Amino acid sequence: MRSLLICLLTLSITSLFSQDTNKFRQLGQELPTPNSYRSASGAPGHEYWQQRADYKMDITIDDENQKLYGEETITYHNESPDELKYLWVQMDQNVRAKDSHSHDVSTNSVNDEMSLRQLERMAPDFEGGFNVDYVKSSDDSNLKYTVNATMMRIELPEALKSGKKYTFKIKWWYNINNTREIGGRSGYEHFAEDDNNVYVIAQYYPRMCMYNDVYGWQNKQFWGRGEFTLTFGDYEVNITVPSDHLVAASGELQNENVLTATQRKRLNEAKNADLQPVTIATYDEAEDRIKEKSTKTKTWKFKAKNVRDFAFASSRRFIWDALGVPMADGRTVMAMSMWTKEGDCLWKKYSTKAVAHTVKWYSHYTFDYPYPVAWSIDGNMGMEYPMICFNYGRCEDDDTYSQRMKYGHIGVIIHEVGHNWFPMIVNSDERQWTWMDEGLNTFMQYLTEQQWERDYPSRRGPANKIVDYMKGDKERISPIMSNSEYIFQFGNNAYGKPATALNILRETVMGRDLFDYAFKEYANRWKFKHPTPADFFRTMEDASAVDLDWFWRSWFYTTDHVDLALNEVKHFQLDNKDPKAKSAENKERRSEERVNISILRNRETIKTTQNEIDPTIDDYYTNYDPLEVDIIDEEEHDKFISSLSEEEKEMLNANKHFYQMTFENIGGIPMPIIVELAYEDGTTEVRRIPAEIWRFDAKTVTKTFVTDKVVVDVALDPYLETADTDTENNEIAPSKEPTRFELYKARERRSQENPMQRANRAKAKASDKP
Repeated sequence: MRSLLICLLTLSITSLFSQDTNKFRQLGQELPTPNSYRSASGAPGHEYWQQRADYKMDITIDDENQKLYGEETITYHNESPDELKYLWVQMDQNVRAKDSHSHDVSTNSVNDEMSLRQLERMAPDFEGGFNVDYVKSSDDSNLKYTVNATMMRIELPEALKSGKKYTFKIKWWYNINNTREIGGRSGYEHFAEDDNNVYVIAQYYPRMCMYNDVYGWQNKQFWGRGEFTLTFGDYEVNITVPSDHLVAASGELQNENVLTATQRKRLNEAKNADLQPVTIATYDEAEDRIKEKSTKTKTWKFKAKNVRDFAFASSRRFIWDALGVPMADGRTVMAMSMWTKEGDCLWKKYSTKAVAHTVKWYSHYTFDYPYPVAWSIDGNMGMEYPMICFNYGRCEDDDTYSQRMKYGHIGVIIHEVGHNWFPMIVNSDERQWTWMDEGLNTFMQYLTEQQWERDYPSRRGPANKIVDYMKGDKERISPIMSNSEYIFQFGNNAYGKPATALNILRETVMGRDLFDYAFKEYANRWKFKHPTPADFFRTMEDASAVDLDWFWRSWFYTTDHVDLALNEVKHFQLDNKDPKAKSAENKERRSEERVNISILRNRETIKTTQNEIDPTIDDYYTNYDPLEVDIIDEEEHDKFISSLSEEEKEMLNANKHFYQMTFENIGGIPMPIIVELAYEDGTTEVRRIPAEIWRFDAKTVTKTFVTDKVVVDVALDPYLETADTDTENNEIAPSKEPTRFELYKARERRSQENPMQRANRAKAKASDKP
């Protein structure tokens, strides 16, 4: 009894371990339980809700002192079923405060040579962060608030009930950071040669934290890498800057009188331009503004509907062009760019065309771009916001540029404009899951880049581009499903690997039709909403009828890699039992066999054998050749053929080749088996086996391929589509000579007879014939 219990316990533990390591088990505890807010299909549930926050802001840029002053009125709509005792507000600028913990947790060391910027990072002295003048209710009474690093809790006079809204006001200011010296996703760039600045401003106002059905308040601190989780709303923003500045912003300009009559005329022409952008503010006009440098101010008024954020750019150094992009619903989206003279050779040629191209192709793969404008701004960086993004691309002093700079410029524009879809509209939680915006967007960037130019040199997307990362040191690799702040190799993990995974899904696992339909369904289900990873995983399966749990588990939850090996190829053919053909084949094989050295020497040294001396000892077996065909062999073959059905005869006569291949999963990720068969006539054929072939044995599988022609070479993953990290074990040339196997046919078998008996029977049969 005790031994039986031990045996059962061992079986139980083995079964449990097998379940834990089986990539094909369903995603159960890894995903949250579906509910009325988020359904099992991956769609928003019938009781789905989300909060809303509307902003009215007055912003002033102090160009002399590089300070930003702001006042805002926020109306927060509680659409949740919960009462809220307090509100959480993001204070992202506080990441630059001198006492910010982001400085403390940044590792650094002293090198033989150090730049001033590196030294300043060791002991930052920039007086960054928000300075809050007040937080008041709409009736101007002070509200109690607590600032905790990059978060601020505002205590309400009474709980905000479900379905109600609350309006409050904040006044603040901060020192704008120099992006060349301090870095950051926004700030100003100073041009010493003409003592002017380019401002690309974001995270400049206290803004509402996300509150949702998944985790309540998303008030995870901002450490500088995990980006932003935000709530949709309407914005009215007045921006006061020097009067000779040009301003670009999220939303539509409400007071076009800030533009000159000539600029307004050019802007109208651009709406109907065909392919070529229209210059709104020229290079020479920018030079004139730089020289004059007005001390007056001007206020630009913008409105943005249903956006999750608001950013802007301002400078007198800007050159500006625009191009109308016609949409399927009859609207015209204005693709526009502003840049500095340092980037003129690139920006005037590519920027706005790249914006228009992105609007076209992202709309094609997901949903039509819903906003009226899409801006690309020369901010000498790469960062995205609704309707506006800050990009890089600068020329050499002689107005030339490198190939790397050209494609980097086009690529960053496509990427940052593409972020309008992910996460500006399909509003995933960047603070938690970077891959949901960066990975999906990098995948879309790849598709769009390939539409720009044949064989465009995309950095990420194709499977072979991620191989070096995936086969690297696992101590420095994180699963994709890791929080943004705790990722090793951020670019590979959050951008490259998920983009590659989606491309493999599209090209190899699902196929383009199924993938494109499901991906578009996800985008449309969750546009202007807040999806989670589970919503994406479930929707991709729900809209395609493809079970992808093994794929999500392997690619997103582990650090395993792909390394499938082709270990063995055996060549077989059916034995048609034709005795004459078989005899001739065996005799030919025998004639080609090498002879043992002893036999060769014996033929020379043994002059006479005993049977040559005494022939009476010879018998039937002395000259017996087992390869000779007799009448019994022919009769048995005729009997075998007559016993076969027509289908069996057809199979036998087809002379098919059977190639038994053994594959090994070394890396841990099960993938479809893709083999290219090269035939002796010079043709090739690709056979594809779904990844589910690994479901019962995660290590080794055997699969037989039936062909009409002789295979001379077998290659695994011939088009580098699975991210296989070791292609050295992917090719084998099978043996030319096949091993024969029998077509089984149930029949009576004669009792075993020796060759002499068989020869006597054959002789008797032969004598009976006339």
